[in-house]
Amino acid sequence: MGTIKVNSINLYAYHGCLEEEAKIGSEYIVDVAVKADLKKSSKTDALEDTVDYVHLNLIVKEEMAIRSKLLEEVAQRILDRFFKELPMIQKAKVAVAKINPPIGGNVEEVVIILSKKR
Repeated sequence: MGTIKVNSINLYAYHGCLEEEAKIGSEYIVDVAVKADLKKSSKTDALEDTVDYVHLNLIVKEEMAIRSKLLEEVAQRILDRFFKELPMIQKAKVAVAKINPPIGGNVEEVVIILSKKR
């Protein structure tokens, strides 16, 4: 078993419960980690024998582009697509961070972390 991480995927999106968030958007950082059997790919050096991190990044970008009120819903959609489209994945974790959230204080970020296993 091995782990593939894609860290600090920086995006601009329009999530949140406030109408202002739907109009002006916000910065987000997404980190993903997936566990899969990487023994074969470590020997064959073949992309088809591993989890393609380009595909992971694409899923994150596409799901972050769909507006949601809650970050939990976005993170769950990302996880669901990982497991649907990438059968090698056995376990995955997604962290979605909203930078400078409008919560009435000086807060750097809020982070939602969800995980799922097959």
